[in-house]
Amino acid sequence: MRASDRRPLPRRDLSLTALGLGTAPMGGLYSHTRFAEAQAATEAAWACGIRYFDTAPYYGYTRAERRLGALLSDHERDGYVVSTKGGRLMVPDNSVSKEENGWVRPLPFRPTYDYTYDGILKSFEHSQQRLGVVGIDILYIHDIGPYTHGERHEHYWRQLTAGGGFRALQELRRDGAVTAIGLGVNEAEVVQDAMQEADLDVVMLAGRYTLLEQMSLPLMEACAHAGTAIVIAGPFNSGILVGNNKFDYQDAPPEVVERVQALKAVCDEFDVPLPAAALHFPMAHPAVVSCVTGARDAGQLQTNVAWFEATIPDELWTALRRRGLIDEAAPLPGEGG
Repeated sequence: MRASDRRPLPRRDLSLTALGLGTAPMGGLYSHTRFAEAQAATEAAWACGIRYFDTAPYYGYTRAERRLGALLSDHERDGYVVSTKGGRLMVPDNSVSKEENGWVRPLPFRPTYDYTYDGILKSFEHSQQRLGVVGIDILYIHDIGPYTHGERHEHYWRQLTAGGGFRALQELRRDGAVTAIGLGVNEAEVVQDAMQEADLDVVMLAGRYTLLEQMSLPLMEACAHAGTAIVIAGPFNSGILVGNNKFDYQDAPPEVVERVQALKAVCDEFDVPLPAAALHFPMAHPAVVSCVTGARDAGQLQTNVAWFEATIPDELWTALRRRGLIDEAAPLPGEGG
């Protein structure tokens, strides 16, 4: 498997490279990234054949979109695929501090949730301007669900449904402003709800189908049946699978640390880096078209590509399943799934 391999979205004339570059680090997630580092990471991704780039207004409070637009501006527009997200409007606000919500040195634009018809269209227009492109390939609704919004979930869900947010998405696709539409979320249940409300082409699922957890298998099967593509984000579960002890953007609880240690012990037996196994595992599911990872600089990008393209013996997967570390129903690399 090569980073530059392409997989098509079943229902749209669009294909993504198997490995994509996510831009949360470019926006300053957990620590500041200099522009030169972001530039080097993007150039390294391009040199490795990566042509799918994902961003969002929320990343760095518009910093990531601005940077990605500048970094891709010298490339022909039909030479790459870009996705961004809607659901937050970024409002100028000088009270934004030097560190907020995990973003270090965010720009002075405060995120305000708005999933209404007008809010989605306005967010899309602002993203066009920051990215410097008219046509955006994929537009995801960003961070909707009870996990994100708690008791306010029903309020924001009504904005998407009765308030016309889903209608705005579908009109943008109908009019050719975007090629594909979907959700970009950290929770599986809300995707199934959304599939009853809108004709989704693709879902970016962060952290819920990984080597560490397969709780979203029913959703994965439903998407495969419907022809709704899955893009895997957060394949390292916020970093616990590469050793930073973060899980779901917080310090990992003891039971998660223990499970990761068990996974690593099996990988060590086969001389396979745990992060390499983490990148390979979700790609075996037939619904998955791409895996998106972030990179703070060229070195991280090249390491991710090396892990992604590593050769892993089939025996590793059967050992993990035999020891109860992978769900019995999960397709395994090498099974032809």
